[in-house]
Amino acid sequence: MTKQNMRKAETRKALLEASSRMFKNEGFDGIGVDGIAKAAGATSGAFYAHLKSKNDAFRIALEAGLDEVIETIPDYQKQYGNGWVDAFARYYLSAAHRQDRACGCAMTAMSPDVARADADTRALYDLKMDRIADLIARGLPGENTEDRRKSAWAFLSILIGALTTSRAIADESLAEEVAEATLPVALRAASGHEIN
Repeated sequence: MTKQNMRKAETRKALLEASSRMFKNEGFDGIGVDGIAKAAGATSGAFYAHLKSKNDAFRIALEAGLDEVIETIPDYQKQYGNGWVDAFARYYLSAAHRQDRACGCAMTAMSPDVARADADTRALYDLKMDRIADLIARGLPGENTEDRRKSAWAFLSILIGALTTSRAIADESLAEEVAEATLPVALRAASGHEIN
């Protein structure tokens, strides 16, 4: 690989990483192309040479973020065995994850913007979230696939909603209260028990 090609690859990587951080931290409307380029140490011209548009950058960042979740779930299942749901939920609702918006989960950080995105981005989101729900369902107890899928969606939705709420709350003690209140509900949902 020539030096010029290496520089191009490094610039693209920096732009993709900056896009991911900025969209997760600032939201789609909270950052522009110039801000992403600056965060990557690049020019706006370089941004357009590598990523075409802000929408394309968002879609690529979303796909990378959801792929991280797709890779993480089997890792938790392998590392924690039958205790993976508890370990994953505790991490997901932890103060460290809550406070690290820029490097946190794309499911929570980017879903609100996906709801307003173009059809291609929403189709990508559907595909990846369906895969995530399937991976979770495979690791849940029970014989009935449909029931495990319902439990997986409930588990995911509770975690995403709780993290979104706790991130929006300025008072850290209230944010922790949300996480603590939500954890047992999420675990019951994953177990297939009805939530009362």
